[in-house]
Order: sequence, then structure tokens, then C-alpha cells
Amino acid sequence: MSCAPFRALVLLPILLAAWSVAQQNDIPFHRDSYIDVERNAAKLDARIHSGLKPVIESRADLTNVMGHRVDTTKYYYWITEKLFKTHLLEIKGEDFKLTADPLVQFEYGNDFGDRTAYTDTNRYYSNVRGVYITGDLGSRISFYTMVQEHQAILPQYIFLQSASEGVISGQGRVKLQSGRILDYGWSQGVVSYKAAEWLNVQLGQGRHFVGHGYRSVLLSDHAVSAPYFKLSALSLNKRFQYTTWLSKLQSGVQTSDRLPSVGSSESLFYWMRGRFNHLSVNLGRVQLGLFESTIFQDIDSAGVQDFDALELNPVIGVNALVRGFDGIEKSVVGLDLRVKVTEKGYIYGQFATDDPSKQRYAYQAGVRWFDVLRKDLHVQLEYNAAQPFTYQNNPAKLAYKHAGLPLAHPMGAYFNETVALVDAGFGRIWGQARLVLATYHKDPNTTENYGSSLNRSDIAVQGPDGPVVRQLTYLDASVSYLFNANTNLRLYVGVQRRSLTNSTDNGQSTFAYFGIRTALFNRYYDI
Repeated sequence: MSCAPFRALVLLPILLAAWSVAQQNDIPFHRDSYIDVERNAAKLDARIHSGLKPVIESRADLTNVMGHRVDTTKYYYWITEKLFKTHLLEIKGEDFKLTADPLVQFEYGNDFGDRTAYTDTNRYYSNVRGVYITGDLGSRISFYTMVQEHQAILPQYIFLQSASEGVISGQGRVKLQSGRILDYGWSQGVVSYKAAEWLNVQLGQGRHFVGHGYRSVLLSDHAVSAPYFKLSALSLNKRFQYTTWLSKLQSGVQTSDRLPSVGSSESLFYWMRGRFNHLSVNLGRVQLGLFESTIFQDIDSAGVQDFDALELNPVIGVNALVRGFDGIEKSVVGLDLRVKVTEKGYIYGQFATDDPSKQRYAYQAGVRWFDVLRKDLHVQLEYNAAQPFTYQNNPAKLAYKHAGLPLAHPMGAYFNETVALVDAGFGRIWGQARLVLATYHKDPNTTENYGSSLNRSDIAVQGPDGPVVRQLTYLDASVSYLFNANTNLRLYVGVQRRSLTNSTDNGQSTFAYFGIRTALFNRYYDI
């Protein structure tokens, strides 16, 4: 993805680093960190609105949360202090704080299950370098910036997906170098301002996630970062949280997604604006969230359209009521729910629709339990499904997607999926296992359309044999050693098994890997 319009935003925190100390930054959205965020939010007396992520630090219980844990261990040497406990660079003043850390991933792996004809297919690596800078300016302003550059040879099924879509899940637009080496960059940054005790204002480039599950059928972090302007109000009794933001999205990153331009091979991609509204209400053990998103058509065959005032509308439900579900604007509405069963566990779910008259629905149901039988043993079980043509649109450029990737569930539509996750911690050592069982449907050719791909219009075109039905089994098991909680720096080893029916050998994988990485955001390769 091109980051030129936001270079100033990325550099601004560095230039501003002359004041501050507060907690207005977002907690970086990675599942490792949010295990403790969600565990604290599950307490019966907690009023933490964790249904919209990332969560602002000042609105969360940071007890034992990664990056905020108290470490009283003496490490004696400068190098061991930096490796296990502190930031690489940390500057503190009376009213400011600045930290800087490297971001890395050096991974090597071998695929024993890929039987393609490529001679170089079975050996893979990832080489990631970057920087993560955070700061607090006074008691009201915080910022962070995160920039990474990747070179990688990825398992064949990921390579083929990325080459086809031109983008890699949750990370960035890919460029194919020599052989099968993918080059892609990734960045995000936010300036967060506490305008009042009850109001937070953010300007940034990043991603959002709605819900309490592993997946989301409303809005997920599967797509790449997008620029946004956000307002979030929290009632003084913490019962209500209302968040609204305007984001600039783009349809895709392929050549066909570029706007017509004379004499330029790098013209802008087709873009649109999205308005997102989320209301979260705490009702004792129940947390209820209402969600609305609307993707507006800002460009047509005549060029850029006049600004639509509804793009600025912050009131949830109004856009869907005014425009309905059958217009060219794509509206997705729904709800997310969490019910606390005990201090350590809850059930949760979601419902989404983009046209109830056509029975275009998606839904989720799940259960999550913390500290099962022993401390730091957590389990989660989840079911997700979406009906055909959900999230699609006509034209396809205005579907519920960004940069060619779904904004909700990564499988698009016309699927059902079961996910099981287990996390077990033993001090700095963690074991993690994830199982995904899914059935999804693919169009057999470019003519027929059964409502699964968001890159196709929502006009059904059926053939004599129906869609291709595929069964996915994905298992990943890993063990890691946590060096530094500030950046989630881990040494890890694991194995991944992917089996896909009605697919070529390219869809099968038995991948063993090891490496060291800083993990501050999620990557989704389990599709």
C-alpha cells in the first residue's frame, strides 16, 4: 500500500517528541496482548468496553497486560535489561515519555506436504525489519507509529492468494521480486487526544475490530490499514461508549482498480469513504454493541462526486434508514453481544446483515474461558457463518472490502467455520494451538457467480454443476519463549498443517517453522 499521503503522520510523533505522560494510546491489537485485556474485562464488576478494538489504554484494566506488567527481576547487565525488560530507547521527563523499539521477524521453515513442481517451493523464510515508536505528551496527547518492511518466500497457498489479490492479509500490497520473493511494506500510526474526560479524538492510519471473538462478521483486522478520523465518547459511569469514525478505503490494488489517468502508470486506485458507528452498552453481565457501516460511492464514470453530507453523519442507524439496503451504497448493520457467565468466562455472538429482504445474513456464536483448571490456561470455541452474496454489491467495487480484502470475515461469504483455540502459559513459555474446520464455496469459473467472492457483483449466475465446495482443515501448534513483553519479542517453533479438498497440491501444506519475532498485530494465514 502506498503510504505517501501519511508520511507526515508517521513522522509527526518523532517531531513532537518534546513533551509528556498519559495513557491515550491504543493497546496494539494482537491476540497475545488481548488475552489479558479480555480476561480483565470478563470480571463481573468490570465495565470495560472491549467489543471495539483496539482499546485505549486509559479505558482498560492494564493489570498483567503485556507491555504493562511489573517486572521486579534484577538483570544486572545493560544487555539483559534491554533484552528482557525495558525498551531499547526510553526517554522520560516530568511531563513526557518517548520509547523506541526495533520490529523484527526472522523465520525459516520447510513445507513437507507441498508437492508442486516448483523446485524452490519447500523452503521458506521471512525477513522483517521495522521500528515502533510511542510517546505521551502531557496528560492528554499520546501517539505511536509503526513501520515495517518485509521480504519473504511464503508457503505456496499464501503466495498464490497474495499474487492473485495483489495484497497479503492484514499487511500490505505485494510486489513480486526475483523468483517467488514477495516484497511488501506495512505502516500505521495514530495521534490520540483526550479532549475531555469523556471524549477521545484520534487521527491515524490503522485497523479496527468489532466483537469479542477470534473472527468478526461485522468488522475485522483482516484487511490492511486505512486512514481514519475517530471520535469516541465514554459516559462518566462507563455504562455507555459511542464511537464514530470516517475512513478512506480503496476497492483493490490491481491494475484494473486504478483510476483512468493520462500519461501515468501509477494513477490513484479507485477509492471510497466509509462511515462506521458503534454503540456499546454495559447492562450488568451483558455487554451489547450496535454497529453500522456505510460505504459511499465517491467516484463514478463522470469523476469525483460532490461530497455526501451523510458521510459526516455520526448517528448510528440514520444512514441505513435514509439509503436503505438496495441502493448503490453498501450498508452493513448488526449487533455484538457478550454475556459474562463467571469471573473467568463468557459467551458471545454477533449478527450482521446487508439486506434482510434478501436474507443476506452472517452470524457468530462462541464461548471463551480463562484460567481453566490452572492459571494461564485459556480455551475458546467459536462458530461463524455467512449466507451467499452477503457483503457483495453491484458494482463489485463498492462491496464491503478494502484493498481487495473483506472488511469482515476473511472467507468473504457463503461459508461456515468452527474455530478452537488453546493458550497455555508457564511463566515466559507459552504453548498455543489453533484448529479451523471450514466449508466454503468457490465459483468454478469466471462466468458463474454463487455469491462467495466480494470481488464479484451480487448478481447470481448459476451453472449446471453448482459451486465448488471445499473443506478446509487447518491446525497450527507452537511453543514460544517470551523475551520482552514491551514488543512481544518471542523465540518460537511450530508446525502447521493445512488440508483443502477439491484443490490442487498447492492448497495442501505441512509446514514446520522456527524464528524470532516481535508480534504487535495479527496475521491470518488460517484461510
